Amino acid sequence: MGDDLSAVAHFLYEAGTLKHTRRTGWWMAGVRDPESVAEHSWRASLIASIIAKLEGADPARAAFLAVWHDTQETRTGDVNYLGKKYAAGADPREVTADQTRGMPEVLSTTVRELVAEYEAKESPEALCARDADKLECMLQGIEYKAQGYENAQRWIDNSRARLTTETGKRLAEELLAHGSLDWLRSVLGET
Repeated sequence: MGDDLSAVAHFLYEAGTLKHTRRTGWWMAGVRDPESVAEHSWRASLIASIIAKLEGADPARAAFLAVWHDTQETRTGDVNYLGKKYAAGADPREVTADQTRGMPEVLSTTVRELVAEYEAKESPEALCARDADKLECMLQGIEYKAQGYENAQRWIDNSRARLTTETGKRLAEELLAHGSLDWLRSVLGET
């Protein structure tokens, strides 16, 4: 491993911008202050580990894929589905190659391989991570709808329709069957 970690330091500062990068699709649903890409990626990683464990895949690998799946948005911004219709999409693999240039080779190779695996949509872990991305969007939509953003229903429906794993589909049904504060009522012994 090379001793020069300056490219890694630069990337870590760059990655921090995802804490301030808003998920733009929610603006179309009327959400004034939508979640950040970093917030989305964090919960997607948790969901990926859960789906993978229940699907018999490697939960750590699935979470690893999910945590990196939107890191390219430091350079491209969060382009929602409508925007992708008009803007030429940047290949996440190419953006990642630029982001990791100059990093120690072992790190750069690992990150590029992770993003390539996620984008290939072939490994069980990638399928779990991709479902986690959709399920997290659906879950966020449910929470926004509970806050009065009725237009979030479109994101709930579209995300649910894109799920591919059996666990992802079953978990979606459970999420839809429960309110966003049912967990709190249960902990407090109110149910």
